[in-house]
Amino acid sequence: MNKRLIMSYLLAAVLAVAGLTGVADSQTVQAAASANDYASHTAKAAIDFGVQKKYLWLDSKGNYYPNSQITQGQFIVSLVAIRGLKEVAPVPELPAGHWAKMSYEQARKAGILENVKIDPNRLLTKEETALLVFNTWKPYRGEKSPNLTNTGALVTWGWMKPAPNGQPKFREDLPVLRSDGAEILQFMWQDKWQLEQGSKYADEFHKSLKVVNGKITGKVPKGDGNFLIRAMFITNDDERNGFLNNESFKVPVSTVNSLSFEVISSKDSVIAGGYWYPKLPRLDRENRTQKFYR
Repeated sequence: MNKRLIMSYLLAAVLAVAGLTGVADSQTVQAAASANDYASHTAKAAIDFGVQKKYLWLDSKGNYYPNSQITQGQFIVSLVAIRGLKEVAPVPELPAGHWAKMSYEQARKAGILENVKIDPNRLLTKEETALLVFNTWKPYRGEKSPNLTNTGALVTWGWMKPAPNGQPKFREDLPVLRSDGAEILQFMWQDKWQLEQGSKYADEFHKSLKVVNGKITGKVPKGDGNFLIRAMFITNDDERNGFLNNESFKVPVSTVNSLSFEVISSKDSVIAGGYWYPKLPRLDRENRTQKFYR
């Protein structure tokens, strides 16, 4: 058994003892890694972010073991924490008292374990990790592209790094380190938060819309500086008439035929909310927020 695999199994055992808090016996931890083991790691920001948001955990000495391969159990516990899941379904594959049993039960209820063989100690590959990501994120971004593997789809989406130069870009069998997992999970947390904000601003905008005396009136939400928010009318002459954060409008119904509303992240230009009003002056809307496969 190679050194990396031995260390990965040791880490799994340490964190299993630690349970969901990630706090293990200090002597055992000291045998597995040195103190402050991610202070100079390229994933430090992602690890710190996850610890702050309480979906990643450090041991009693502040270690994370970024260069060890992540296990199925560790990743699922974090996925469940990000989703904030509460409801459960039975997971008889795990014994009563198992450190991850509750998280697996919550994951099963949410569909995260679809096509997944239960094995908390399993060292995850890219393909196995990407499958868990897509299962977890189906309520938010829908299905992945059927023309790509899970790995290929997640690399294309930008949440997983491609294989090193000289190897097939979408190589599925490569290991996923705990540092890699931290970076993927940060993308997921931020995406969920952005989608929640996008939905909130879309509802605020929708409630402001009125048709009075032949004119459509409303106001684009002010936002908080994290998003560019815009409403765009498509005129009968196929031109655009747009309004941005905190702007009010009063547009003659006779001059326009449709309206789009978008919430765009100022940080990474991700569309956090996209809606379409196709049949003005009716104010029925369609949710066109970007999906994994569209």
